[in-house]
Amino acid sequence: MTRSWWAVLVVLAVAPGAVHAQDPVPTAQQQAYETRRQQLLREAEETEQRLTELRRQRVMLQARVEAAIAEDLRQRSEALMMSEEQTALQSLDSILVQSRDNLAEQRERFQSLGSAVRRRTGAVLVVLLRADSSSAEQALAAANLQINGAGAATRSYNAEMNNALRLGAVDQLYRADVLPTRHSVQVSVTVNGQPLSQSIDVDAQGETVTYVQFAIRNGQLVSRTWTARGTTPF
Repeated sequence: MTRSWWAVLVVLAVAPGAVHAQDPVPTAQQQAYETRRQQLLREAEETEQRLTELRRQRVMLQARVEAAIAEDLRQRSEALMMSEEQTALQSLDSILVQSRDNLAEQRERFQSLGSAVRRRTGAVLVVLLRADSSSAEQALAAANLQINGAGAATRSYNAEMNNALRLGAVDQLYRADVLPTRHSVQVSVTVNGQPLSQSIDVDAQGETVTYVQFAIRNGQLVSRTWTARGTTPF
């Protein structure tokens, strides 16, 4: 019976050791490993976060670079368009200046030719208008002159001018250098509200003044011509 109790005591004494053998206590090396492992995991997580932030910053930087490139291209395009417009305007201005110079040269050439023609021909055409002084009730309102179908002169007459015509005044409707050839002269007047018209063809001679006179007599329009070497009409 005493041996049995000793056996039980031996078993009880050994049992706690057996229990501790099933759940061993971590060693210092294992603790260091676990600490290092946790540290590496944290570093890996922090590194991943930094990489994510760097990717985000890279995307933003790339977007800014692309925006800057696009703005630079736009400015270059506008500058190129402006330079083309300026070049076109400069070319147009040069063309206009050249055209103006050409027109001035042509005008001077035509004036020189006209002067040469006048010097060679010396033909002058004078058109006169007068009214019969015997009719006190004759009122001239307007007159229109055409030379070779083109308008040459237009007149409007008031009471004072009619009085001067009745007193013998002569209205010179036209005086110009012409070519020594045949010219068609037509005058239209309004007398006492009635229209009158008369036309005549005259041959202008070189170095000669050709006069065409239209006169209103008793409500009729008559004409006559004469030539002179001088400048006086009578």
